Amino acid sequence: MFSFFKKNKKEETVEEKQESKNFFSNALSKTFENIKAVVPQKKEKISFEDIEELLIEADMDYSIIEKAMDGLPDMINRKQLRHRLVMLFEHAPEVNLENLPTPFVQLIIGVNGAGKTTTIAKLANMYKKENKSVILGAGDTFRAAAIEQLSIWADKLNVPIIKTKQGHDPSAVAFDTISSAVAKNIDHVIIDTAGRLQTQTNLSNELKKIVKVCNKAKNGAPHQKLMILDGTQGNTAIEQAKAFHEMVGIDGIIVTKLDGTAKGGALFSISNRLELPIFYIGVGETMNDLVEFSPDNFVDSILDQIFTEEIN
Repeated sequence: MFSFFKKNKKEETVEEKQESKNFFSNALSKTFENIKAVVPQKKEKISFEDIEELLIEADMDYSIIEKAMDGLPDMINRKQLRHRLVMLFEHAPEVNLENLPTPFVQLIIGVNGAGKTTTIAKLANMYKKENKSVILGAGDTFRAAAIEQLSIWADKLNVPIIKTKQGHDPSAVAFDTISSAVAKNIDHVIIDTAGRLQTQTNLSNELKKIVKVCNKAKNGAPHQKLMILDGTQGNTAIEQAKAFHEMVGIDGIIVTKLDGTAKGGALFSISNRLELPIFYIGVGETMNDLVEFSPDNFVDSILDQIFTEEIN
């Protein structure tokens, strides 16, 4: 596993912060509709009951709501609520993405339909924009369609892909992909995995084997095991992630399809209950629709909907 550290990240400019908030505002538009049904007009202070109701409407788990609201007064201002909501993400470690091993190996995990293949393409595109080399591994050999879809993305992105026929050993694909990256000095390896139901014992054994084989191909690999969660699933996605986490240990989360749901509040529950960082948010189907997750900007975009501007 790649060790976790606090990021030494440069401070956001005002423009970058506003751009991030605007992204969340667009991505959470359906969630905001539900919130505004509870608090139609922006206010300086909002009642405890209304805050509780709007968080329920945003699909935040009630146990998390209780944790966030405990001890707050009957009338709550922006600063008080912001502090509590941002704190829900603070337990999740951040990762230092400087001085990565070469190749840096990521194993992509998640159930079918969560958006794994598209997210892999978005990650590869992001790395290419950073002038990094990328290779893909079509490790979901359970579905022929998965191999084909990833191959199409590889062609569009003009990146190499290691693949085999449906039904063949996915561990061999992982080994060959990493070995090729080592031989060619490629920066990033992104390996897809099967996504059938997480309760199946054979899937658990398969994932554990892939992890072991990755380490044989490159000591320490995979450096990150990333779970792709469908944002439209809301809090039900947490149980999926828990099952996969118990299988192989997940290092971080990418939430997809956030623009298609009114359940944006589930991000609080996902991060807090799993004690895992959310790395990225995916919306849309294009290669550029992947944005780094910022708890501060996420929370501020919600508070902008219900509070008047706070006077400092």
